[in-house]
Amino acid sequence: MTEDLATNYARAGYHTPIGFGRKPALVLIDFVMAYYTEGSPLYGGEGVATALASALRVLAAARRAGIPIIFTNVVVQAGPLDGGVFYRKAPATQCFSAGNPLGAWPPGIEPQPGELVISKQYPSAFFGTSLASTLTANGIDTVILTGITTSGCVRATCVDTMSYGFIPIVVREGVGDRADGPHEANLFDMSAKYADVLPEADVIDYLRGFNA
Repeated sequence: MTEDLATNYARAGYHTPIGFGRKPALVLIDFVMAYYTEGSPLYGGEGVATALASALRVLAAARRAGIPIIFTNVVVQAGPLDGGVFYRKAPATQCFSAGNPLGAWPPGIEPQPGELVISKQYPSAFFGTSLASTLTANGIDTVILTGITTSGCVRATCVDTMSYGFIPIVVREGVGDRADGPHEANLFDMSAKYADVLPEADVIDYLRGFNA
């Protein structure tokens, strides 16, 4: 008899919990108007709307806890020259050309003074940016991830979070995609191999008890 998926993955030791470390930071990945504006090639509908609502609740808890908060966006300065192969493979990234209003923050999630914004040209928030150095310099060992999209920049950032030696915590309700299929498949993969994928309530409970 062929074993079911859960049994197969359990036998391999996948989905093993890591747990929180000692010092967390919150990273909010690419919450910009391109995903929330009807007619935009990146419009994500309900899947990204619910992720934003969850991320706002986690953000409020993180601000109360006083932990470092980092926003990311994609900014392409010179079209194909700056965006490279990603720009060619995913032409919708033209939404992120410098000055395009689709690159603006949605109402309610604007960074506050003292919160960092890291602009990138590629899916991972680590690639070609100062994020790893910033986290290391501040003694961060745990990175709480929210953002858009689950199958794209969230997953890429999650894998690099682990690869750079930080503990990735993905907020299940705080990430979203334009379709359930890639969203759920990538949550499954991240949980199996790269991160703890936790309910929003668990993350907020953790932040509520955290003494920054």
